[in-house]
Amino acid sequence: MSIGTKLFTMFHGKLVGTDEFGNKYYCSLKKKHDRHGRQRRWVMYNGIVEASKVPPEWHAWIHHTVDEPLTEQAAQAKSWQKRHLPNLTGTKGAYKPVGHDSQGGNRAHSTGDYQAWDPN
Repeated sequence: MSIGTKLFTMFHGKLVGTDEFGNKYYCSLKKKHDRHGRQRRWVMYNGIVEASKVPPEWHAWIHHTVDEPLTEQAAQAKSWQKRHLPNLTGTKGAYKPVGHDSQGGNRAHSTGDYQAWDPN
C-alpha cells in the first residue's frame, strides 16, 4: 500500500472493523464524499493487495449493498461452507485438472455416449 493511502486514511478515515485475514476496513469521516453522494469505503489489505481476499460480508459492505457490516456471529461460517481462499489463478496453487499440460497433457478418452442433436 502506498504512503498516500496511509496518509489519506490517517486524516480522513475511521476504522470500521477487521476480518479474519487481518484486512482493515475504513469509511470516510464525511457522510457524503463520493460522486454518488455516498460515504466512501475502502480496505487496507494485510499483505498482498488482492481483491479476492475480501470475504463476502465485507464485500457487501464495501459496495454499499448493506449499510452496516455483518456482526461477528453472522459472519461465522456454516458447517457446510468452505474456508475463503483468494484467487489462485497464475500461482503455483492454481487448479490444474488431469490432462493439463503441466500434468502430463494426457486426457481421458471420451466415452462415446454423446449423440448430436438432430432437428428431424
